[in-house]
Formats: sequence, structure tokens, C-alpha cells
Amino acid sequence: MGIKRRKSRVVKIGAVYIGGNNPIAIQSMTKCKTAQVAKIIRQVRRLENAGCEIVRLAIKDSEDASALKEIKREVKIPLVADIHFDYRLALAAIENGADKIRLNPGNIYKKEEVKKVVSSLKAAKIPLRVGLNSGSVQGALPGSMPDKLVRSALSYIRMVESFGFRDIVVSLKASNVLDTVSAYRKLAKLCVYPLHLGVTATGSPFSGALKTSVALGALLLDGIGDTIRVSLTDEPVKEVYAARCILESLGLRNFGVSLVSCPTCGRCEVDLVKIVKELEKKLSASALRLNASRPLKVAVMGCVVNGPGEAKEADIGVAFGKKSGLLFKKGKPVKKIAYSDCVDVLLKEIAK
Repeated sequence: MGIKRRKSRVVKIGAVYIGGNNPIAIQSMTKCKTAQVAKIIRQVRRLENAGCEIVRLAIKDSEDASALKEIKREVKIPLVADIHFDYRLALAAIENGADKIRLNPGNIYKKEEVKKVVSSLKAAKIPLRVGLNSGSVQGALPGSMPDKLVRSALSYIRMVESFGFRDIVVSLKASNVLDTVSAYRKLAKLCVYPLHLGVTATGSPFSGALKTSVALGALLLDGIGDTIRVSLTDEPVKEVYAARCILESLGLRNFGVSLVSCPTCGRCEVDLVKIVKELEKKLSASALRLNASRPLKVAVMGCVVNGPGEAKEADIGVAFGKKSGLLFKKGKPVKKIAYSDCVDVLLKEIAK
């Protein structure tokens, strides 16, 4: 089954192109005050190493806006300035090198203020994200939440277009999965701009990843979406790992190493959970997952029922019996390996 993606305009964010036939980009957001420059730089670099392609930073005051200049000198990834309430912070962020500006129509909506931001965006040749959230959409609008989000987005887009500007990205985030999916589906038919997907205020890492996967999975299968963020109450790197998993599971991106493993049952005679967790951790720490010379499927299976078959289908696989496992490469059994050596053996095979 192939996914036919919605046609959208191409927008450039720093060195990253989104929309059109470009890969669906992964975004995240820093989680400390932007003026804490050293801390922000460390966080952004960790995000880059994890595979994040666009990072958003909260710009709450002039100190945050000024910090963008120094941060830009130290990182390569495009930086999006997240602006609320005060349009002048957008002007300052543009002046200090932001690669994109996010405005919230719920709290920056005065025509003259938006016009000044757009004029500055034009001069700097950077795009605008029209970023709506259910928590701040203007309450006076009639209709359901999806209708409010779509109506507000279209009204704002028309205002921005009236200033002769079309380098626009749009997001419509609700904390409710059904509202989010409905809003994006409606808007996807009514504009040609690239869409940034996400569910807002999802909660804990476990429930947040599940909610986001359900919503984004439905939209991506419809061909909707040009960038994504998995918003979690956790370290931002976890958001990137979850986003990669969503895109890989739909065949929309490949990030080097894809790991599959069985859920274990009463037939499993080794601590497979321990092996998989250790392998995941070491893959992430070594950057092998992202830097593998070719796409690889690695299978770690715990018993003789489905284990050998899954291991054969993978590029590299191991199927465990009682104390040892049988290593497979390209569908052929190679050798037995001890349980205690499994992770090291797999890492060496992946690195070849």
C-alpha cells in the first residue's frame, strides 16, 4: 500500500525544504528559557544528534529574542521563534536570525501588528507558521472546535495573503485526538500550504505518544502532513524518537536501523526485555541507528515459534532458544551466540 501525499506549496526553513515531495520533517521544541544560551545549545545539539530537523524555541521576552543570535552561531538546525502576545518579539527574533516565526492567531491578531511582522518576514526571506491551538483559539467563534480552528486559520491566512505573503505553514492542534484529525482534514481541502501536525497537551510520555500516534497516523495515511511533532511531557529527544517511529512504521521515512522484537510469552526462556532495552540504548548513544550505511531491519526474537521466520526476514536477526540464540544474516543462519554476547554481536554486525 502506498500513501499518496497531499499536494502542498514548498516552503524553505533554513536549509530544510518542506511540502511538495520533500520528506516529512521532524520537529521538537526546547524546554528551558531561551536566554539560558549554554543550556539551550546543549539541548539543541542533542536533538540534532537524535534526528530532529527543525527546533522551536519559546521567545517570551527581549532577552530570549537577543539570545537567538548567539544560539544560531553554535548550531546548524533551523530555529523557529515561538511568539505570543507581543508582535515586537517577532520583529526582534527576525533581526536576531530566526529561520521561521510562529504566530498564534489567538493572541496576535491586530492587522497592523501582523502586517509589520509580515513586512519583516519578507525582507528577511523567512516563512511564517500560523499556529493555532484549541486552548487559545478565539472563543467567540461559532461552531465545533474543529470548525473554530479552521475558520480562524483561514481568516488569518487571508489577512497574511493580503499583504502579498505566501511562505506560510499552518498547524491546528487540539488536545482531543478527534478534534485534531477533523480540523486538519477540513483545512487540507481548503488551502495548499504545508501542514505541521501535532496534538497539544497530550500528557505523560506513554499516553502522549499513543494519542499522537493515533492522530498523526490517521492523517499521514490520508497523505496529510509535511512536518510533525510529538508533544510529550518529557525530554525533547524522546519526542524525536517517537516521531521517527511513527514515520518509519508508515514507510514514510527510513532512519537507518529499524528494530523489531517479539512481545515475549511463556515460551521465552531468556530476558528478552533486557536485551532489547540495552540494544536500543546503545544504538541511540552510538548514533548507529541514524548513521548506518544502509537501511537495516534488525529482529530480536525470544522463541522458536515465530523467531526463526522473523529473523530470516530481517537483514540481521537472532532467535533465542533456552540459553543461546541463532544469528541470521540476510535470511541465512550464521552461528550460535550466547545470551550474554547478544547485544555486542548485533552492534558489530550493524556497524559493518
